[in-house]
Amino acid sequence: MLGNAWSSSGLSGCRAVAVPARLALFALLASGAGCDDGSTGEGGDGDGLMTLDVGGADVAVSGLEDASVEFDLGLDDAALADAALADAALADAALDADFDVSATPDAGTTGDASAGDAGGGDAEVPVPCSVSGRDGECIDVSECVGDRSPTPGFCPGLANIQCCTARPPTPVVCDPMDHPLPNFELEEALGSDGCPPGMVRAGLYCIDQFEAALVEVFDDGTTTSWSPYHNPGERRVRAVSLADAVPQGYISGRQAGRACAEAGKRLCTDEEWLLACRGDEDRTYPYGADRQPGVCNDARAVHPAVELFPNDPNPFARIQDACINQLPDSLARTGAHPACVTPEGIYDLMGNLHEWTADPDGTFRGGFYVDTVVNGPGCLYRTTAHNVDHWDYSTGFRCCAD
Repeated sequence: MLGNAWSSSGLSGCRAVAVPARLALFALLASGAGCDDGSTGEGGDGDGLMTLDVGGADVAVSGLEDASVEFDLGLDDAALADAALADAALADAALDADFDVSATPDAGTTGDASAGDAGGGDAEVPVPCSVSGRDGECIDVSECVGDRSPTPGFCPGLANIQCCTARPPTPVVCDPMDHPLPNFELEEALGSDGCPPGMVRAGLYCIDQFEAALVEVFDDGTTTSWSPYHNPGERRVRAVSLADAVPQGYISGRQAGRACAEAGKRLCTDEEWLLACRGDEDRTYPYGADRQPGVCNDARAVHPAVELFPNDPNPFARIQDACINQLPDSLARTGAHPACVTPEGIYDLMGNLHEWTADPDGTFRGGFYVDTVVNGPGCLYRTTAHNVDHWDYSTGFRCCAD
C-alpha cells in the first residue's frame, strides 16, 4: 500500500491537508461531493481524476468501476477527517477496492514502482538479470557483498546499479599438457551372470556397467592407467569398466572399437545399446518413462568451453582441450549419480559422456553433461553428425560382449 502523505495544495476553495495517502484515499471516498467552489483537486480536469504527490511520485487515482472520484476538502467537518485517521482498519478495507493506481518512479528506481511503495515504505522489487547463466538482480553495488559480486553492463539505469550474482567459481588451475591419473589403482569388479569383469547381463549379451576408462598396454603385457583427459593416439589401450572412475572422453569411434577389442569385447550395436537403456518396457529414460532433471548428469547452464575460454571469439574450436572435463560441475565419476541407473544396474547411459556405437558411419548416443534433449530425449538421444574419426571432450563409449 501507499504510505506517504499527499497534499491538496493548489486546490481552489479547499484547505490543504497532509495525511497518510492510504487514509486520504478513504477520505476521498467518504467525502462524496466536490470542493465548495465546485473545483476538483490539483491536476484535476473537471472529471474528478486527481493526481496525488506521493513521495515524489505522481499517482493518478480513479474511483470504483471507472467512476471518477471528486472530493471535498473544505474540512469544516473535521470529524470526518478524524474518523478516517482513527479507523485505520476501515481505511485499509477501502483500499482493497478495485483502484487504478499508477505511479511514475523517481529517477534511479529499479523494478516496478507499482509493486512497492512509491518513494518509501515497502521495498522495491529489483529487476532480474543474468550473467553467464548465473541469475541475479539489479541492485546498488554497495549492497552486493559477501559471496555475491556485481557485474556492469547488464542493468538499465545508473552506473552503480549492476547485476548482482553469486560469485563465479574459482578458475581451474589446469595445464593441458599434464596427464592426471585419477583412476590409478582402480580395478574392475567381477562380472554378473557369467559376464566378463565390469559387465552385467542385458538380455542375451553383456554390457559394461559403467562408461569405459582406459589402461595403456605395453609389449610385455603390463599395464598402467591412462589419463581420461587425453586422446590415446596410436597407443595400445584397453577398455575397462570401473566404479568411481573418471570415464574416458576425448576418444574417436575407431579408437573406442580397438580398445574394446583389446579387452576381448566389442562396441555395442545401436540395437544393443538401446535395449540396455530402454529395457523390455521401452523406457524413454534409463530410470523410467518420465524425465527427472538432475537424476543423471544431464544439463549444464554454461557450456564448458565458453567457461574455460570466455575471451576466445571461437571457444568451440577448442573442444579437444584437456582442461574442459576438469572443470567443476562437468564430467562426473562413474556411478556418482546413483539413481541414473537401469533396473539391470547399468549406470550413466543418459548424460555424462556421449557413447559411440558400432555404426561404421558414426553414431553416438545418450547425450552428455551439457545436453540430453536437442537430439532426442534420454535413451533416444542420437548424434550422427561426425564420422568415426571425430573426438572431443564429450565423446566416450562402453563395450558389449556375447
